[in-house]
Amino acid sequence: MSTALPELAQGDFYYESLGNGLYRSTIHAQGAWNPHEQHMAPASGIMADALLRHEPRDDVRMARISYEILGLIPGGTFEVTTSTLRPGRTIELVQAELTAAGRVAIRATAWRIITSDTSAIAAVEDEPMPAPDECKPWDGASVWPGGYISSLEMRIAEAHRPGSGRVWIRTAHPLTDREDSSDVARLMGLVDTANGIAARVPPGKDSYIFPNVDLQIHMYREPAGEWLGLDNRVSFGSDGIGLTSSVLHDHSGPFGRAEQILTLRKS
Repeated sequence: MSTALPELAQGDFYYESLGNGLYRSTIHAQGAWNPHEQHMAPASGIMADALLRHEPRDDVRMARISYEILGLIPGGTFEVTTSTLRPGRTIELVQAELTAAGRVAIRATAWRIITSDTSAIAAVEDEPMPAPDECKPWDGASVWPGGYISSLEMRIAEAHRPGSGRVWIRTAHPLTDREDSSDVARLMGLVDTANGIAARVPPGKDSYIFPNVDLQIHMYREPAGEWLGLDNRVSFGSDGIGLTSSVLHDHSGPFGRAEQILTLRKS
């Protein structure tokens, strides 16, 4: 695949909508590992946005999104297509594919489950994080390159260390130039950042790279607002495989979990 820099859209948003499922990325969607690729975080956000718009129903909620990263995600122009894999009255499975440079780069499936009032038995075991205003500003761009990381505001909680940390993230940039995406889509567009907030080793030259090959998000509550909180743990195995695990938060507290399997390689 060519490593030439792609032709990017211009604007203070992540993607320009070209119509009929076509988009063009801006510099704010640029990846951290390669300058010619997209970061998985905003790419997963635009796919979540497409899934939420696909045959919408008021009586169901997206409970899980599973992303498979099938290779480098090229920057520039791409297409997102959606379909229903398993229709149902109470449970359905929907799919989105992001196609760029002639191939599918990401495939996502989402379970949508019928909702009902279970407030009488609602309970959460995950511990809440300190609020954003209780945390210190953190410059993630001092650790990671790329336009996406530079687009974020981050705040870090006490006791942060390699392999474990708690960080709040938000962005001033909308997902698209339409500026009409839901809170859920925009928050899903931040989750993949989890793999970089408490890296066990410094990324880059004479160290290791540790990209994730998937992203699994489970939500026991629908999130809202602009801040995403990541309570993060990173484990490296002895055979070249690792795992980043995160409890996800919004202003109201924990709402779900995310997992990312990693491929560990010397750089």
